[in-house]
Amino acid sequence: MAEKIYQVEGMTCGHCVNAVTEEVEKVQGVSEVSVSLDEKTLKVVGDGYSDAEIVAAVEEAGYEVVVA
Repeated sequence: MAEKIYQVEGMTCGHCVNAVTEEVEKVQGVSEVSVSLDEKTLKVVGDGYSDAEIVAAVEEAGYEVVVA
């Protein structure tokens, strides 16, 4: 299984973490989601998902993935 970490802008509270987690968990192929409010990161574990699908899920939750 692949593990990827994304930077997410705009999260400020526990509700933000829950919103991002819920949307990313809906992406097919994702088996584990971990969001750090302090570090503003999203860790995704799974197989068969694309970066575009994760970005779209984060945007659906109302936040933005920062591409370095």
